[in-house]
Amino acid sequence: MATKTKKASPGAKPVYKSSSASLMPWFGIALVVILLDQVTKLTVERTFAYGETVPLTSFFNLIKVYNPGAAFSFLGDAGGWQRYFFTGIAIAAVGFILYLMKKHASQRLFCFALALIMGGAIGNVIDRLAYGHVIDFLDFYLAGVGHFPAFNIADIGISVGAFLFIVDELRRVNKS
Repeated sequence: MATKTKKASPGAKPVYKSSSASLMPWFGIALVVILLDQVTKLTVERTFAYGETVPLTSFFNLIKVYNPGAAFSFLGDAGGWQRYFFTGIAIAAVGFILYLMKKHASQRLFCFALALIMGGAIGNVIDRLAYGHVIDFLDFYLAGVGHFPAFNIADIGISVGAFLFIVDELRRVNKS
């Protein structure tokens, strides 16, 4: 027995409600962060000797250093277990970010911030799994004050994402 289906009017466009489709722009942003991060790290890895510094301005160098720890080399000398610990934390964070993005897909700034954080986290996880450490190469400093710890594009994604996350939360608090 055949069932009749109602045909759409000739000019009507079908409406699809899929949360995964609405996440695609955010996945694209995360992918851009990952690609920029990995291309720049690979370039530094192949063209610089470890510790080599190339001064570009009076406050900025390119340098090739490795960070086996977390931010600011936290637990960098812990003996190797931290590689798996920080990888696990990043994977759990990415899972939580995906959950939050799906739940709040319509909140543009919130999802943009999370996409940057996710891209940065994945970029650094790739390094941890491939090399056992994260490749850092951006070195800012002030004469007489010292050097800021070297960082990379993934770290920029995480930092900008965290800043935007705070801005979004402050905007939300001010609305209520």
